Amino acid sequence: MVSAQPSQTSPSPTLQKIAAEAAARQKAAPPQHRRQLPLRVGTRGSPLALWQTRAFLTRLTRFCPVLRDMNAFQEHLINTTGDQVQNRALAEIGGKGLFAKEIHEALLDGRIDFAVHSLKDLETTLPPGLVLACTMRREDARDALILRPGFTPGNDPDDPYSALPEGALVGCASVRRQAQMLHVRPDLRFGLLRGNVQTRLDKLAARQCDATLLALAGLRRLGMEDRASIVLEPSVMVPSAGQGIVGVTVRESDIELRELLSAIEDYEARAVSTAERALLAELDGSCRTPIGGYARLLSPSIGAKSELHLTGLVASEDGTFLLRRDIVGQASDAERMGHELGRSLRADSPASIFTD
Repeated sequence: MVSAQPSQTSPSPTLQKIAAEAAARQKAAPPQHRRQLPLRVGTRGSPLALWQTRAFLTRLTRFCPVLRDMNAFQEHLINTTGDQVQNRALAEIGGKGLFAKEIHEALLDGRIDFAVHSLKDLETTLPPGLVLACTMRREDARDALILRPGFTPGNDPDDPYSALPEGALVGCASVRRQAQMLHVRPDLRFGLLRGNVQTRLDKLAARQCDATLLALAGLRRLGMEDRASIVLEPSVMVPSAGQGIVGVTVRESDIELRELLSAIEDYEARAVSTAERALLAELDGSCRTPIGGYARLLSPSIGAKSELHLTGLVASEDGTFLLRRDIVGQASDAERMGHELGRSLRADSPASIFTD
């Protein structure tokens, strides 16, 4: 498998300045106060997680030769409970926080210095002592439908599921995706399909199911975008909050590292992820609650500020209830918008949707 290369970005004078200052402080500090190098980077061990971690480190060091020359980073692979248990739905074993639990523990214990996550797998409320230090530029947030061999995608953009015959079996581990498909195709059947990207594609090729759904961002990062049979527009399938964004966590007390990481923060990713995570926090659903959240910055007219457009969705697991709403406002107001839209969705949804 050939992995796609991390995208190029323009040099960051701010980042170079902060990195140079950090290096100077490191050199000037008394030996007993110097930070131990290399810095230990926690990550899951899947091919996608490693790609994301290495892309992040490339971003850090590409324009900061001082960090590269210091051999400043060392990967630490951490096997999470979510990775270990593959035969049960996340809802049955504790939710999506299980993809980060052991990584959080390693960070709090000082066994690693910072950690790289898929933001959609990160809880909205982090354990005390940890903070989200930065978010990286978003890859395509859309979901992709992958059909098994023998099925041909239809040509009707208004009916992306037309290739699936009545009663087709969809391999899926996401209640959000399942609910949105069932809302328009109640005849479909769903079976649990978990594992990393390649594992799911292998099971599909072995005809364990007729189709599956994956994040297009993951396929792109692994150089497998051509495996997507149909890319689902957000108007058809509202993505998961944080989908396509890489987030980095650190200890709250590590001011020096927080300053360094904040310099490479992507403004747009921070704005959209703030809105989406505020929406998610307000809804506070269980991992059995289908929730979608997708924000984007709208191109401003000349002289105007960027506007943030946030879409939120709540549904029942069987798709019989589905409520979708939008809100538009200033990017600087992202968190308030997320909470406001979340309260609106919750107020007009059956209370039973949010209970375990």
